[in-house]
Amino acid sequence: MTAKKESTKPLTKQDFEALARFRFGIRRYLRFSEEAVRRDGLAPQQYQLMLAVKGFPGREWASVRELAERLQLRHHSVVELIDRAQAQELIVRTRDPDDARVVRVSLTPVGDEILGRLGALHRDELRRMEAVLSLPDWSAPES
Repeated sequence: MTAKKESTKPLTKQDFEALARFRFGIRRYLRFSEEAVRRDGLAPQQYQLMLAVKGFPGREWASVRELAERLQLRHHSVVELIDRAQAQELIVRTRDPDDARVVRVSLTPVGDEILGRLGALHRDELRRMEAVLSLPDWSAPES
């Protein structure tokens, strides 16, 4: 089975510039994030873990399996990350009352406070970078 091609038209110079600008914006944002998080004494993956927990749709906790999916990591890597974050009192694990096989991961008050502060910094940086991170309009007719 072959993948369906979106377009067979070759990319233009403007297309490459748009791709390069967007990629540069992503990298600049990631560098900002890594530095901001480290200044606060956390590893970037700890921030990502906390954000995945707090930002999980519809509830204030996530399972280890859900976090592995969100972080695009293997289950055992997420467990190790959770162990380190729990040792720093950023997150807590509890058993799901409806299914004892499921471990719920949620933020502690300390983790919630740190994430709130870092989240505000990240939101403000994204606002500053809005033009660089905007997606190109690929549907525009070619001249």
